[in-house]
Amino acid sequence: MTKIALIQTRTPATPQAALAHVLPMVRDAAGQGAKFIATPEGTNVLQKDRAALLPMLKSLEEDVVVTGLRQAAKDLGVWLLIGSALVEREDGKAANRSVLVSPQGAVTATYDKLHMFDVDLPTGESSRESATYEPGDRAVTARAGELRLGMTVCYDLRFPALYRALALAGAEVMTIPSAFTRPTGAAHWEVLMRARAIETGAFVLAPAQGGRHEDGRGTYGHSIVVAPWGEVLAQLDHDEPGVLIADLDLTAAARARAAIPVLANARAFAAPRVLGQEGVRA
Repeated sequence: MTKIALIQTRTPATPQAALAHVLPMVRDAAGQGAKFIATPEGTNVLQKDRAALLPMLKSLEEDVVVTGLRQAAKDLGVWLLIGSALVEREDGKAANRSVLVSPQGAVTATYDKLHMFDVDLPTGESSRESATYEPGDRAVTARAGELRLGMTVCYDLRFPALYRALALAGAEVMTIPSAFTRPTGAAHWEVLMRARAIETGAFVLAPAQGGRHEDGRGTYGHSIVVAPWGEVLAQLDHDEPGVLIADLDLTAAARARAAIPVLANARAFAAPRVLGQEGVRA
């Protein structure tokens, strides 16, 4: 068994406060024996006011939360996935970047969120993530000790082709750090997490933001760990900050994929044809 931990946060609106918020929970998780610890999307800052946010963004090397968590990973001797840090890219644009840190405190992999949350919800809430962040252009797998990770972020969850590609590239643990809205979380959070696990025969680890934040947004919480057969191994039943511990039997992915070999059985197919009313191709 491999012991892992998910950190559920209510990230404040400044990086300095965010580090003070998340560090004690990371230390708590390590104290409970977790060797892999994952934090949510926006671990370093959550601020929906773009004018207030952009001046706070630093490069990955200069961000105080990333620097502090790298040192924590080294001090504690754990693998640490910073679910995402909102950072300034090398070209001056902003990125929503997932960061994997080794027990030596080194950054061993990064992934920039591919899919931007540009939506108008029926509740009247709207988001235009692409107005602030530059999307990534590549899928990323990485090793974290015994774990073969497929790195994704939040809204990526709704694009199953990404997870199939990660599984085919060897990923057995999908990381989905998130900051789900309350309406979408209540409607879709658990069912989508379980679907991605079942479709790929992989573990799903989804640390979440939760509660009412300083910038006024509300996030769903309910951090969750799903096994490759689709059963929920552990879940927080609330939106308060906290630590979720789970033990992963890493042989479960191979068993699930052998039982239902969808990765091997899939076939290429031609695009759908548009047919006329009487079945004649239009």
